[in-house]
Amino acid sequence: MPPLTIAFVDKNGTQFKNAQHLGEFINSNLRKGYILDGIQRLNTLNSAKNEDSFDGSRPLYFSVIIAPSQDKLLYRMITLNNGQRPMTPRHQIEILTQELFDFDDLNIDVQSEKERSEKIVRGAFNLGDISKAYLAFLTHNVHNDNTKIVDEKMDQILVGRILDTDIKGSSIEFNDVLKLIDDLCENKTIKKWLKVNNNLIGFSVGIRNSLRYIQSLPLDQVAESLNLFEQGFSAINASKVNLGKYRRELSREFIDKYEDLSNKDEEELIEYFINMTA
Repeated sequence: MPPLTIAFVDKNGTQFKNAQHLGEFINSNLRKGYILDGIQRLNTLNSAKNEDSFDGSRPLYFSVIIAPSQDKLLYRMITLNNGQRPMTPRHQIEILTQELFDFDDLNIDVQSEKERSEKIVRGAFNLGDISKAYLAFLTHNVHNDNTKIVDEKMDQILVGRILDTDIKGSSIEFNDVLKLIDDLCENKTIKKWLKVNNNLIGFSVGIRNSLRYIQSLPLDQVAESLNLFEQGFSAINASKVNLGKYRRELSREFIDKYEDLSNKDEEELIEYFINMTA
């Protein structure tokens, strides 16, 4: 049987002295591990163990991946599955968004479609929207849904975007983005703005360059700047452009260059947006 692949997130960056030290780490963290490859084999083994002929003493081989963050683990998972067809990159990210991030540590509520069908929590973020924001963050791209491209080709493009992203060189993780969103959502104006899916996607891409700066600002000041964004955006002629596309692009631009653009007045921002959409 081919070896299984299990993975762990170790934010402490443990340096393993020897095989015994590695074994101790695996055994003590086994319940926190992720099965990246071999879930079907494990299910088969679980069924086979009840057979009289089952020999439980035979060795079971597995590979171990230890990543320093959730983002780098997902990057490794996409790499591992590239060229295979176990599930699409978008599906992997949807599943891992729920598995990797502990939303219980946040003040904001996040609900899956299944949970929403049972009971809607007023003001909760949709898990699907968070997943799309994570995909945008990973790819550095706000356009990951394109109905003009067949799904199979789009999946290949997404894998390429993820593999081309310098995840290892980034000091900001999506966990940092979620924590900032959680803090910002204490303000009702900001929360309402972020709950617009296209804003959330643009924010998640642009925030890489402005997270520390926005983190340092009073919430009322951030809320005022988002009102300024909306004033600038409302000047765009809705009949001439794809508003969803431009909302993603302009929200990314606004957050990416937040320190400069948030200090413009309404007319200056409108002119800047017009030049971007010309």
